[in-house]
Amino acid sequence: MKKEIALTLHKIGSIKFGEFTLKSGIVSPIYIDLRLIISYPKVLKLISDAMIEIAKDLKFDVVAGIPYTALPIATTISISQDWPMVYARKEIKDYGTKKKIEGVFSEGDTALIIDDLITDGASKFETIKPFEASGLKITDFVILVDREQGGSKKLEEKGYKMHSVIGINELLDILKEEGKIDEDKYKKSKDFIAETQM
Repeated sequence: MKKEIALTLHKIGSIKFGEFTLKSGIVSPIYIDLRLIISYPKVLKLISDAMIEIAKDLKFDVVAGIPYTALPIATTISISQDWPMVYARKEIKDYGTKKKIEGVFSEGDTALIIDDLITDGASKFETIKPFEASGLKITDFVILVDREQGGSKKLEEKGYKMHSVIGINELLDILKEEGKIDEDKYKKSKDFIAETQM
């Protein structure tokens, strides 16, 4: 399934090579744009199925989608498995219920965080805040791609467990082995990951 995911993401143009500034501010020779998957239902299902395989072994009460990229993934997982879903609002409305978390849950419930990728982990701690402030417990994250730049380690240091479908090094190895990228792109990306690993 990992090979199929890597090749499919490459085929739809989700894996880009060049110079890209990441959210963390670092400039990367590889960029993974998972926002495209919403236009490819079969790809969305493939990714969701891989994440379900991991989630089946975890204990949680609700799945939690992260705006915006992971929301369709979490929704697909929720529908497929009949698992209740919640999500944190990016912007809290100043009218109506003014809720931070949408969906039905009880205080003390455990939310399984579903997200598209992790780099240094900083955005994951921002993600956790509104859920925990609303009385939900977070123990596990299921992530599609681990960029292997320290995020997993930071989460684990704070007592959370991270489970990824595929690591960026493995993804690059598959693309190289299958002749989808040349030696230059492969080496630049691998060197960058090695230099920025924490």
